Amino acid sequence: MATRKAPKKAKAQAKPKKIGQPTPYSEKVVDTICERIARGESLNTICKDPAMPSNRAVCNWLEKHEDFVQKYARAREQQADKYAEEIVQIADEGLNDWMTENDPDNPGYRLNGEHVQRSKLRIDARKWVAAKLRPKVYGENNRTDLNVGGGLTVVIDAHAAKVL
Repeated sequence: MATRKAPKKAKAQAKPKKIGQPTPYSEKVVDTICERIARGESLNTICKDPAMPSNRAVCNWLEKHEDFVQKYARAREQQADKYAEEIVQIADEGLNDWMTENDPDNPGYRLNGEHVQRSKLRIDARKWVAAKLRPKVYGENNRTDLNVGGGLTVVIDAHAAKVL
């Protein structure tokens, strides 16, 4: 006679996060957020900190508080500057670019291509973000000077030009 197995219990489903009261606006929290952004942290990383407000709360504050908008913009500029400094550090740092070859028939060093490519990726990511945060400083120079003649020079700046 076949015995029936007891049905498996359903796995406990993760409880959804409870939605609480909105985080009250605080100059101290705003200053902490801006300081951490200026040091290079992303807003997503900051908002995962239990002591910090949610990403949505920060976005709401940016819509409602002009003083926060100014501080946040300045923090993003400082973040772009930090990324630019890191680019130079990463490019100059060649500590792991070469590996010791353990082959007794072929002693010496060989290029660590994985590390070199990872460094290139880190540089490219920082260049891209810095250019988006401060396009006039770190963006592509898309400016064209046209000498029309008679001492007249027309300057076309891609940041200011609009297609009609």
